[in-house]
Order: sequence, then C-alpha cells, then structure tokens
Amino acid sequence: MDFLTLEQPVWTRLQEETRPIVLYGMGDGADKILDRFEALGIRAAGVFASDEFVRGHSFHGFPVRKLSDTVAQFGADIVIVIAFASQRPEVLEKMYDLDARFAVVAPDVPVVPGPVFDADFVRAHADEMERAYALLADEQSRRVFLDTVRFKLSGRLCYLRASETAKEEIFRTVLRPTGAEHFADLGAYNGDTIRELLSYTGGAFASITALEPDRRSFRKLSDWAEDSLSGDVTLVQAGAWHEDTVQCFSDQAGRQSRVAARGRETAMRALDSVLAGRPCTYLKMDVEGAEREAIAGAAQTIRQYRPRLNIAAYHRSADFFQLPLLIHALCPAYRLYLRHHPYVPAWDTNLYAACP
Repeated sequence: MDFLTLEQPVWTRLQEETRPIVLYGMGDGADKILDRFEALGIRAAGVFASDEFVRGHSFHGFPVRKLSDTVAQFGADIVIVIAFASQRPEVLEKMYDLDARFAVVAPDVPVVPGPVFDADFVRAHADEMERAYALLADEQSRRVFLDTVRFKLSGRLCYLRASETAKEEIFRTVLRPTGAEHFADLGAYNGDTIRELLSYTGGAFASITALEPDRRSFRKLSDWAEDSLSGDVTLVQAGAWHEDTVQCFSDQAGRQSRVAARGRETAMRALDSVLAGRPCTYLKMDVEGAEREAIAGAAQTIRQYRPRLNIAAYHRSADFFQLPLLIHALCPAYRLYLRHHPYVPAWDTNLYAACP
C-alpha cells in the first residue's frame, strides 16, 4: 500500500499557504509546532486562545488574542492550527465548530521528543506499517490504522472523528473484564484506570499490582487505594522498564513525567521482577513513551499468562505500528486491535490484544 497517496502532508500544505496562519492554544504542543515552523520556514501570523484564557499576555512574542479579535485583524480567510490536546467534550465541540467555519489543521507532533510523522518518516517505515496493518484482527482496527495515517499526514480532524469509538465498545467485545482479574497497571497515575476496570467488574478483583513513578501521583494513588481497596494490592513507586534499575525522571506529573536526560533519580522496575511469577490476566501500559521498555520487562509474564493487553500507542510517531509488531513477536497467538477514543490530536489511540 502506498500510504503517501492517502493525504497531502500538512507541513507541505502549510509551507504553500498564502493565507495568515494562526495558532489556537499555547503550551508544550504550540512550542513544538513553532519549532517545526521555524525549521521549515513556515510563518505564524498570530496566536489566539479561548476567551476565558485571554488575559493580555503574550506567547513567543505574539499577543494572545480572542478569536473575534483575530478575525477582526486578519479576516475570516485564515488557517487555524490547533496547538493543544483535549478530550473534554465541550472543548472537542469547540474544535469541531471551528473546523466547520474555517480552514483548520491539527499538526501531529509526538508527545515524546522524536521523529515527526511526515512523508520522509512514512517512506522509512512503509514496510513495518504494511506488516502491522496485515496483523490487525478486525475491520475497525484497520480503519483506525488508515485514519491514523491520514490524520498524522494531513492534520485534518475529520479522520479522527471518522474512526473514534467509546471505550465501552472494546471493554465489551475484547477485554471483557471479570471479578477474577489479576490486574497489572503500569503508569497507574492516581488510580484512574484501576477505577475504570473495577467499574466493569462491580469492584471485584483477584489482585492488583500498580506501578507509578511520579511522587505526587503515587501519593494520590496510595491515598485512594487505602480508602477504597481491600485485598491483594501491591503499589510500587517506580516506573516500568526492561530491568530493575535507576533512571533520571522528569517528575512533573502527568504527560510531562517521563524518563529524561535530567531529573530526579527514580526506581525503574521490570514487571516480571515485580510479579516474580505471580499471575497476570489483564495488563495495562501507559508509560509516556517507555512502552517498548515496559513490554520487554513484561515479556515473561506476557508469554506465560497471555494477559489481555491495553497499551497506549500514541506517545511516539511509530507506536501505532511498531507496538503491534513487538507484541506479535512475543506471542503470535494474540489477536491485535487498534481503537481511537475521542481526543484531538490522535492521543488515546490504543493497542488492545487478547488470545482466543
């Protein structure tokens, strides 16, 4: 399949634009997009934010304006570049409304620093993409795969909306948790995905093992678990890795917390070491770009117990096709699924797997 025939790359489109290009949003995503603009010679004309966030401040030398003021300055024939991420329904609706009224793109920049998904990236990884696509177990997964490629190339919101599903669908059809789960949660944050699992089991479980490296998140996780859980519960303040070691960790909570060149020295654990042979029937990973290392550190558990898998596949540009290949190499018996849940940009695109 020639993936490059699916859409014109957004960066090429923006290089060719003659209309004013304005960024919607500020923060880490906008920083990355402006860095990319500078490298490609793309000129931004301004920055706007939702009305409630406009306080007379500036961003990268641009006064942060309301949309109405931006339109008053440049006219309505502008290109809006969405430069932040959200899954909140009211924010998504605002984005979709803009998309209906203006030329809107949301350029894909990886959560974790690394290669951008552009034409050169696609050419370099075309063979891996073909092999991963061929492994997918159902039509919805193949649709998500192709729409992910289309979105990452074009930045057009329509592709995200076309293939999104609610999480209830994959829990009902593939994961199907029961009250007898031995649940391992890598990147447990404050316990949100434990609560998600328990909502499907009526609160029942056989055991829970949770790893979370961030100090503040681990404190919230511990407080919640002490108040809400009883039984076989193991909480470990550590990141998921391919071995037991110590790494520098940018201890900033949320998506900015990850293994980094500088930061707080933090324990890292391989799940195989933590479990030490104990069973695992359901394994979730959302470890901010360290999914490859976490999979390697859980290889024995995956081969032995074949747990159902729920793995974040969006932190790096190659995750949505390289992670399925890794799981298939470990255990070819898995049926592999991709799902995208409502989010802009293509975050909350996850790999799910289960053995027949």
